[in-house]
Amino acid sequence: MISAAVHAKDVNIAIVGGGLMGREIAAAIQRWPALIDHPVRPRLTAVCDINPDALAWFDQIDTVTTKVTDYHELVNDDSIDVIYIAVRHDLHEQLYVDTISAGKSLLAEKPFGIDRAASETILAAARAHPESFVRCSSEIPFYPGAQWAINYVRSGALGRILEARNSFRHSSDLDVNKPLNWKRQNKYCGKAGVMNDLGLHVWHVPLRLGWHPERVYGVLQNIVAVRPGLSGELEPCDTWDNAVIHSWARHDGCEFPLTTEMKRIDPGQKNSWEFEAVGLDGGVRFSTSNPKAVDVFTTADIPGIGREQSWQRIEVGSQSIWPTVTGGIFEAGFSDSILQMWASFLAEREGALGERFGCVRPEEAAFTHRIFDAAILSQQSGAAQVP
Repeated sequence: MISAAVHAKDVNIAIVGGGLMGREIAAAIQRWPALIDHPVRPRLTAVCDINPDALAWFDQIDTVTTKVTDYHELVNDDSIDVIYIAVRHDLHEQLYVDTISAGKSLLAEKPFGIDRAASETILAAARAHPESFVRCSSEIPFYPGAQWAINYVRSGALGRILEARNSFRHSSDLDVNKPLNWKRQNKYCGKAGVMNDLGLHVWHVPLRLGWHPERVYGVLQNIVAVRPGLSGELEPCDTWDNAVIHSWARHDGCEFPLTTEMKRIDPGQKNSWEFEAVGLDGGVRFSTSNPKAVDVFTTADIPGIGREQSWQRIEVGSQSIWPTVTGGIFEAGFSDSILQMWASFLAEREGALGERFGCVRPEEAAFTHRIFDAAILSQQSGAAQVP
């Protein structure tokens, strides 16, 4: 029987950055009634963007009563409880620290600072202001299939893990004539390039499973070195386009190879997140390319044949971290994963998440910068590095 949360706590949300992800978050909050018995009822009340034209989109949301171009107005607004910030990487440190220091809760965008120094400054601010609940955004692991795979690994069904891989691959930069933008310039995106852009998505699950890389070997590519600038003339495009990080990690004390892939130029890929882990006793893999399917590896005794190996396909439904009104037989999508990420964030903020999977912790986000730095040093030296 479906029931509604009677005593849900009102939480006022503000968004800084009215672009693609700001709009996705706004849309997810409007779908909040799809959740069952959640302890929080969020209200999007304020939006900030330095471009006034970007604010017009939010006119269609009745609860938005404040629209500003200076984020300080939201940081200093006592009516706001939580701020979601999606801005350029080089702006993270100042905006995040100001938000945390004001005692606001923060759902930050990756990579949690442009570099290791910035991430450690943000982490220090979070530790100095425990009243500010801080997490980092990474929505893909909230797909039901991803959760199924994570729980299967946690169950011990794989036995001793032999190898694991987590990837985020798309082809957004396949066109070499695509104009230069901030994500393709080190001064705005950071020297980690695509690792800053996509890296947290592929490290969220491994780090949460306790797979901390002990040695890192980076294979990095700057494939398109110049792109058309605003004038149409070619300008330097100095970020890494693709990155593969090979590493050694441990599970239950046993060492195994862990590979993460982050690629902006991967022909044939639209926007795919993939996770795979294989052990002596079993295996599991999931890809957002087929969101209903989880593949499970097992061995079985077959009469008249003997013991055989088999990859089997299981179809998962719509349910993820928090129960929803959506029928269990339906498949989930990107907007559903964002809703589940927010449900997890706000439930954990209220101390009601329990053992459910949570958003990226500040310590995890900061640690990824150590991994990226080690990968860059490895690329330069040709040798493995310790993060």
